[in-house]
Amino acid sequence: MSIPETLLEQLVRPYLARPPRGFRFRRIPTGKFNTSYFVEAGGDYVLRIAPPPDAVFCFYEREMMRQEPGLHALLRKKTSVPVARVVAFDDSHSVIPRDYILMERLPGRPLTEAWDVDTDHVFRQVGRHLAEVHALHADRYGYLGEHRPMEPQPTWADAFHVMWNKLIDDIVAVGYYGDEESAHLRRLLDASIRLFDRPVPASLLHMDIWGQNILVDGSGVVTGIVDWDRALWGDPEIEFAVLDYCGVSVPAFWEGYGRPRDLSPEARLRQVFYLLYELQKYIVIRAGRNHDSASARRYKAQVMEIVRRAFP
Repeated sequence: MSIPETLLEQLVRPYLARPPRGFRFRRIPTGKFNTSYFVEAGGDYVLRIAPPPDAVFCFYEREMMRQEPGLHALLRKKTSVPVARVVAFDDSHSVIPRDYILMERLPGRPLTEAWDVDTDHVFRQVGRHLAEVHALHADRYGYLGEHRPMEPQPTWADAFHVMWNKLIDDIVAVGYYGDEESAHLRRLLDASIRLFDRPVPASLLHMDIWGQNILVDGSGVVTGIVDWDRALWGDPEIEFAVLDYCGVSVPAFWEGYGRPRDLSPEARLRQVFYLLYELQKYIVIRAGRNHDSASARRYKAQVMEIVRRAFP
């Protein structure tokens, strides 16, 4: 959806001085969830506009932009991770019936567009940055941000149980799991929940690290880690599943991260559940938001094949 420039100007004008030649907006074509623009206004900024409230969401996606200002402030204060300064966040819906955030534009280009850099060098840095992020801890588990998609939980096992079942509810709601399928998937976690009941700290997790969200300069220096709206607090192993899926979990990443991952049989089984959690969201996204039933069916088939092989 393209938004008229006159409306875009109304969104940024309370926070940025209007330059003599006026604001300039350029659509960011890579945004898959928000509608995003580069803004030129005597400096470079990024304007991200959330989907309309009547869009179809996974349970944790609704209003998830609301947690970003606090996370950016925390990361800028407590870590060396390159995160943008937030200029403004507006959820008043007084100008447009959607939340939006305005932040300074970080230098660099997405890793997906940087074919000429040493990716091992990049992934080592990403590993170091994520180690810093995972060292930030909370006293409760789950999606703890201002969007409040769930009640904070006292243990990771409790939190993941809530998350797993809420995501299954979402898939049922878009018509891609029947009663028998959803009950089977719920029983699988119930039978294995003891594997998640261990004293792991509630670490801050990005949950969407892939090439598009890693900015680099011409020398391969990481200049930004972006899109923190999916963040949650919990077991870093669930982040590792996203890294595996997105091709970031390479030896160079682990060199930078500085700690080996658990490869025990118990950890490998947890990784099956964490991968399934990552994959199942795409059923909702493809079916409910992109109206792409063929893609949603492919993701469902992939999920069911993993379940069949892992739990014969």
